[in-house]
Amino acid sequence: MAESLAEPFRFEYDPATVRYGPQCVSQLASEVTALGCERALVVTGATVGETPAVIEPVRAGLDERLAGVFAGTTPKKRLGTAYEALTQYHEADVDCLVAVGGGSSLDVATVLSVLAGTDRDPAAVGAELVERGTLSVPESGVPPVITVPTTLAGADLSQVAGVTADPATCPVEEPASGAVSDSRLMPAAACYDPELVATTPRAVLAGSAMNGFDKGIETLYARNRTPVTDATATRGLGLLADGLETLGAGEADETTFQRLTQGILLVQYGISRPDGTTLSLIHALGHGLTRTYDVQQGAAHAIVAPHALAYLFEAVDGRRDLLAGALGVTDAADPAGAVVERVADIAAGLGLPTRLRDVDGPDREAFPAVAEAVLADAFMTNAPPELEPTREDIVGVLEAAW
Repeated sequence: MAESLAEPFRFEYDPATVRYGPQCVSQLASEVTALGCERALVVTGATVGETPAVIEPVRAGLDERLAGVFAGTTPKKRLGTAYEALTQYHEADVDCLVAVGGGSSLDVATVLSVLAGTDRDPAAVGAELVERGTLSVPESGVPPVITVPTTLAGADLSQVAGVTADPATCPVEEPASGAVSDSRLMPAAACYDPELVATTPRAVLAGSAMNGFDKGIETLYARNRTPVTDATATRGLGLLADGLETLGAGEADETTFQRLTQGILLVQYGISRPDGTTLSLIHALGHGLTRTYDVQQGAAHAIVAPHALAYLFEAVDGRRDLLAGALGVTDAADPAGAVVERVADIAAGLGLPTRLRDVDGPDREAFPAVAEAVLADAFMTNAPPELEPTREDIVGVLEAAW
């Protein structure tokens, strides 16, 4: 039966200005000026900060608008790191942030923007993170952020940023992790330069790829999907699937990176909205595996995505026909099986792990506790309305992934 097109929807979205193209970072100064700003602090990690092929075009693009570079972000996304950057922010008299790199740098820059707009002392901020798992966003004074992604994680157009705190690096009494989310934290602009993405080591790109790729997959079956997100996710998935397959085969050229960059742009565009994101079952599973275990997020997604989809398709339709079309397997006799196989093949082709037993994740005895965390994850509210997962169901997915 054909899917009804009469379902009502409301699509509220205040997107970033998007600039795409080879060498488009050469126009960063004009984007800063368009925001009414004068001095930008670049926020990035040590590796990107020491990679001339990335940082020099950014410096040149900002020209006289460049106030400094903070190259201290880490995958831990520490609140303490954001406070270190805040010192440089004030010393350089900055009014704009340019986040360059992967999800870690983009998230730290977002947290920094929140800190820049508050007059609370670090101990009070840390206490809030421990108690509430989030941070309050000031009503005013939050500087705009321009994102320049160099990976495929898809954190470049998001109003959500992860954050952690540890007594060794920040004034908190106990370790804490959480996320800050607010519609005001959507980047003011995003600059997608495929030439910068091409400089990222292949292993790093592969590690980020499944996180972004799965955002497109989940957008199509999410409870709060719309025809707008259907369109962007479908086109984005097609570009990503082709690009990732070529990347995994070691045959990437400049066209490959253009496909990948456009694909992640389209997949991410429109899915982080004032009324919530379209992330769902796979990302909830990823959170359950990475919040308390030393598993890289992209690896977690690569492992669980095929098994999560197999479970989904056993329980509900999951818009399998639309997914099959997006992934180029429309003619398959079994669309659901073809989608699962296509996703598994892409992950394996990238050289990512395919079994939980092969990563530093939970033992099987911990699966029930992980399942409880998955079911409690906020992203599960976006699962298809017909899906009613139980703890036993989620344990079954983990067992299949073992």
